[in-house]
Amino acid sequence: YSTHRIIEDPEWSLATVPRLTELCLQHIIHNFEKNPILDRLLPEHQRKVLDRLSTRLPLAVTANVISDEDYWKRCCTEWWGVCDISNHGDSWKQMFFKCHLENILKHFIPNTTDPKDILEFIPLYKNYVRKLEIDQFLLPVQREQKERDDCSDTGSDFGLDTVSMQHYELGVLITALPYLEELHLTYGVKNCGMNFEWNLFDFTQQDCCNLAAALKRCHSLKVFKLIQSKLDDDKTRLLVHNLLDHPSLVELNLSHNLIRNRGAQAIGELINHSRLKILDLCNNQIDHLGAQALAQALAENSTLTSLNLRLNYLGNKGGEAIGHALLTNTTLKSIHLGSNNLSEPTAALFSQVLAQNTTLTSINLSCNHLGLDGGKQLLEGLSHNKAVTEFDLRLAEVGQETEYLIQQVLRANQKAATVGSSLKPLPNP
Repeated sequence: YSTHRIIEDPEWSLATVPRLTELCLQHIIHNFEKNPILDRLLPEHQRKVLDRLSTRLPLAVTANVISDEDYWKRCCTEWWGVCDISNHGDSWKQMFFKCHLENILKHFIPNTTDPKDILEFIPLYKNYVRKLEIDQFLLPVQREQKERDDCSDTGSDFGLDTVSMQHYELGVLITALPYLEELHLTYGVKNCGMNFEWNLFDFTQQDCCNLAAALKRCHSLKVFKLIQSKLDDDKTRLLVHNLLDHPSLVELNLSHNLIRNRGAQAIGELINHSRLKILDLCNNQIDHLGAQALAQALAENSTLTSLNLRLNYLGNKGGEAIGHALLTNTTLKSIHLGSNNLSEPTAALFSQVLAQNTTLTSINLSCNHLGLDGGKQLLEGLSHNKAVTEFDLRLAEVGQETEYLIQQVLRANQKAATVGSSLKPLPNP
């Protein structure tokens, strides 16, 4: 006896056979690096290809071929996780190229990394990089010529085993980026761990010379920040000399450095030979002599709108010098003099400033020793002022009652400013 049976796959269906179009798209995706023919596809087919392309394709292939923001969003999120494009022109592509370049620069090791790794990408970066934020620069790997005692760290402390080395030279790069508007730099090393050496945090004279020359040629630059880099007076003067009459620079941040009076005098000269609007010198070593130089420039300046001198050593002589400048200045809107060892004489002069100046809207005198009498004088001056809407007197020893009354005046000014702004006529279309 024999039995005839027909066995079929119940799940088999003609619909599971890929269509020819799908097979073609798969082939295009698989060979995209060798043959990027995105522009020859229909829009719906382009969408399918873009949604499935790898985010690890070489930039030389994708930079000039792919403009789709969704693709670059995938690249950003897969490379760096949570991303915010609000500071990148609301463009995922701009953000990707900025972060990609920053990542290369932060891990560039002079004499080890091939400079071509950066230079070959410049034609790809130049149309998209508007801003660079580099918070570390690595030095060349030191090759010690002799063994030292592993139990001793005197070589590190006194620099006996350090050699003269410089960081990556930015000149060729930033002058080749025609749309670069912001440059934020910190010369140092993050997470150095047990490999700590003092020279890892040096901003050398040669570094300064190279950077100064590059800044002079970067005519599109609007914002320059060099923070936490041991910038002293001599290097400050060199930088300032190359920034005089810069055609575009409007914001300069040299906070958390070692700038003293000679550096402040050079910056005073810069204030009146540039278009600076924002100047941040927070946490330096400027005393009353440097403050007097800045005040002299401030009295004649007509462009600066914000000045931050927090955490310096102005004292009353410096505070009064700034106050006298504000009696005549008509452009500054924000001044920060917190933590400068100021006391009642400065408060008395700022009482006159409050009564006469109609431009300032924000004043910070926090963490000083103004005292009860100083607080009363400031309150008296503020009672004649309708422009100031922010006045920080925290830890200034002016007394709770005075602080409360000052806040009442500020609220009235804020309310008047809100009403005034709502009544302004709309600009003509």
